[in-house]
Amino acid sequence: MRFLLDPEQAEFGRTLDRMLGAADTPSAVRAWAGGDPEPGRELWARIAEAGVFALAVPEAYEGVGVLPVELALAFVELGRHAVPGPLVETAAAAVLLGGLARDGGAAKEWLPRIADGRAAVSLGAGADGYLLDADVVDAAFLMEGSEVRSAAARGAFVESADPARRLFRAEAGEVIAGDAAPAVARATDLAALLTAAQSLGVGLELLRRTVEYVGRRRQFGVPIGSFQAVKHRLADALLGLEFARPLVFGAAVSLAGRDVAAAKVAAGEAAYRAARAALHLHGAVGYTEELDLSLWLRKARPLRDAWGTPAWCRARVVAAECSSGAAGRAPYRSREEDSREEDSREEDSR
Repeated sequence: MRFLLDPEQAEFGRTLDRMLGAADTPSAVRAWAGGDPEPGRELWARIAEAGVFALAVPEAYEGVGVLPVELALAFVELGRHAVPGPLVETAAAAVLLGGLARDGGAAKEWLPRIADGRAAVSLGAGADGYLLDADVVDAAFLMEGSEVRSAAARGAFVESADPARRLFRAEAGEVIAGDAAPAVARATDLAALLTAAQSLGVGLELLRRTVEYVGRRRQFGVPIGSFQAVKHRLADALLGLEFARPLVFGAAVSLAGRDVAAAKVAAGEAAYRAARAALHLHGAVGYTEELDLSLWLRKARPLRDAWGTPAWCRARVVAAECSSGAAGRAPYRSREEDSREEDSREEDSR
């Protein structure tokens, strides 16, 4: 099945691409990783001005309604440009609060501020969940079962493979809503979907940069991109990404849990495969932090595991419900926890 964007959606994606391409996102990422959020927040304001966060906010709260396809499109571009910050969490929190409007003033307080970019929000899941960038956000919420609570960071941040992803253990606060299972489920699904879209964007940019590099790098008097082994490696990466693309947009149309999980595992593993290919084909220079490529390389693995590890997603696809199989695990995991889980599918090392 083919999912084609209409002209307005395609132009929205191109507009975001041009805007982010004109910004110095690598500098913003490095500043964010170094503890200086100002360049990232300036970029955040421009993204909000383009209407990205308003896509997750209902019209009653100064948004344009929850539009999953447009959100997925936007997050592909945010991934392609490696924009830092709790982007997924803010959009998912907007959907969560929109579903809690009848339960108090949290929606009224935060949704207009999310829509216009004044508020960045972190969102965690599970009693042992993590809060992304909790030291720089304006609010944080925690989903525990069917409850929604305010939250705060507990202790120092947990080191991630991506220095621009600062994870903090969540400390639960007061209960905002006690019976919010539908809103929690919808927010969790949206977070997984947008993480998949972000992963797809990261993978596409890694592939683009690698194709460009192997066309320039010469060996034995010819570009290394002319070597059959290099072509095969790039073709494998491209196939994975192109297979994931319709799954992501198909899941945005249906928002069914099984579809979201399938999109998440396909996009996450395709981006991780593209990252490994990029690292190998760039040779020794690929390991250097000074090369901008590293900003995308180091995002692929954490995004693959955020809001649903591959095992979590596969169990959900098989069981078709969150409560089955391995779906009880917290969506966020630290790098140390990630290292204990072997990659379920190792790509060919040739």
